Amino acid sequence: MRPEDALARLPVTARRWAYRAAHRALRVWWVVRRPHTRGVKCVLRHDGRVLFVRHTYGDRRVWELPGGGLRRGETPSAGAAREAHEELGVGTAWTPVATIHARGRPKTTTLSVFAGDLPASGPAGVQFDPGEIAEARWAPLDAPPAPLAPLARLVVERLRAG
Repeated sequence: MRPEDALARLPVTARRWAYRAAHRALRVWWVVRRPHTRGVKCVLRHDGRVLFVRHTYGDRRVWELPGGGLRRGETPSAGAAREAHEELGVGTAWTPVATIHARGRPKTTTLSVFAGDLPASGPAGVQFDPGEIAEARWAPLDAPPAPLAPLARLVVERLRAG
């Protein structure tokens, strides 16, 4: 059984604590190792708006775009599909729209950004993982919710610039 499968079986409160503990451990590892990480962001569109989320771990005050880190050997397109399914319960076609290289204090990240349109089921078809997603909001790219997380801000700026 994969660790994420075992995690999915836990009650929501326990999963939230597990995500928070794992995120704290990662932050320590990032400071010690200063790695180059790879991740994805998913820009899910519907009626001229984009889906923003607040996670249950990390800085829970900021708004993000759905996404996450890539697994070893995973392609960015497969990672986008997996993250969208895990966090949002959405299966859609994802189109690559940007690659962003971001340097943070503890690490460097190569972020592959994908865009996709919400399936015909509309917003009601999005099934958020309550262990990982605290809140979600649809907003236009030119008026995203505030405050935005640094990587989400970079993605929004890149998409608005065309």
